[in-house]
Amino acid sequence: MTTPPPGLRERKKRATREALREAALRLAVERGPDQVRVEDIAEAAGVSPRTYNNYFASREQAIVSAVTADREARIAAAVTARPAGVRLADAVTDAVVEQYTNTGEREQQALLLITTRTALRDAFLDATADIEPSLTAVIAERLGDTGAHTARVLAASVAAAVRIALEGWLRPAGSAGAAEDFGAGGLIVPSGLLPDQLRAALAPLAPAFDAAEQRTRP
Repeated sequence: MTTPPPGLRERKKRATREALREAALRLAVERGPDQVRVEDIAEAAGVSPRTYNNYFASREQAIVSAVTADREARIAAAVTARPAGVRLADAVTDAVVEQYTNTGEREQQALLLITTRTALRDAFLDATADIEPSLTAVIAERLGDTGAHTARVLAASVAAAVRIALEGWLRPAGSAGAAEDFGAGGLIVPSGLLPDQLRAALAPLAPAFDAAEQRTRP
């Protein structure tokens, strides 16, 4: 399936979103997330606060977007790029692990902030829901699921599994309530290897993927 190139309006929207997320991360690194206002991000990106609100609901969303930017599309593209003979469960797992663990310098900066701010951690976890729509589409195409019911259930299950893995990885230091004791600046320490946690969380979904594929075979 060939996707037509984006038009001028869509390119402008993408450029604005990119400018906002870049400004949000830069200001958060320079000043600390708690010292950054929505108005500051909008001004740095050259847009109005009203325009900012068309793209992000909070400063945390904009900062986290530096790490999650277009991840859902990249996961979907990675699944599509796998050869048809590759088991769908493996294609989805490999795509998720690849896109959640291959991070550049910008993403590393954002993750450093995320691990030291509870509000950013929560926004980071909430972003896993963005996986569902685009993953539903590629799973439906792979299965020939015109109603997309099965594909949607599988995609939603993947998003839930990823969130569970990330929650386990971003485990608060000490007791379960330790982060709350620190408030917005609670210390969150990544625990264990993220690829292993992602694969472990996704593994129980493999039989469902296999069953769905089996039903579509002639």
